[in-house]
Amino acid sequence: MLNALSKGVSQLNDKATRQILLMCIGLALVVFIGLWSTIGYVLTHTAFFQWGLLETAVDLLGGLTTAVLTWFLFPGVVSAVVGLFLDQIADCVENRHYPHLPKTKGPPFANSLVSSLKFLGFFVLLNMLMLPFLFFAPLFPLIFYGVNGYLLSREYFELVAHRRLPSAEARALRKSNQWRLLGLGVVIAFLLTVPIINLVTPIIATAAMIHLFQGWRQSTVAPSLQANP
Repeated sequence: MLNALSKGVSQLNDKATRQILLMCIGLALVVFIGLWSTIGYVLTHTAFFQWGLLETAVDLLGGLTTAVLTWFLFPGVVSAVVGLFLDQIADCVENRHYPHLPKTKGPPFANSLVSSLKFLGFFVLLNMLMLPFLFFAPLFPLIFYGVNGYLLSREYFELVAHRRLPSAEARALRKSNQWRLLGLGVVIAFLLTVPIINLVTPIIATAAMIHLFQGWRQSTVAPSLQANP
């Protein structure tokens, strides 16, 4: 995993990646500003959070609540948005490290949009359900990074794997590497909550996932070839 992350970081130096990098940074900033404004408006003008201890926290913390909720939701929202452009990032990584692979035709934009919206809705729902755990400070980071690590690792893996494998094979590969995948997901979730670093994390995460996917795929193909010479 460390090797894949290292290669993901080095991908930022690739000339073909730099234009996409600037686009991702711009998107991340727009997402952050949009989230901050939207959450602030919702907290100010609606009674959505008017229940139990959460209502008291919102009233007492005011603007800090907006910042906390933005911090919670940023990883999923920026990942969903960048997912629309994953094929371009993946092409840069594969052209540099796996030039022997045949070119793939990415899914239609409408399909990518629907998939991103589904992921985003599920991500927001689960993160909202986790908010009460804020009152159990020692437990919250474990729950937050564990749940989001799982969601993000699954999203990035499926976006990468479905470019090369049918759904059934991609699912089997994911399940056979689920714990290593979760570890990478937790790292991705953490990086997406670190200011400045989170602006370039989507490219690092995509590149790292491609390297892991290719390694796992080759390790499953090799035994199959030995068994069927």
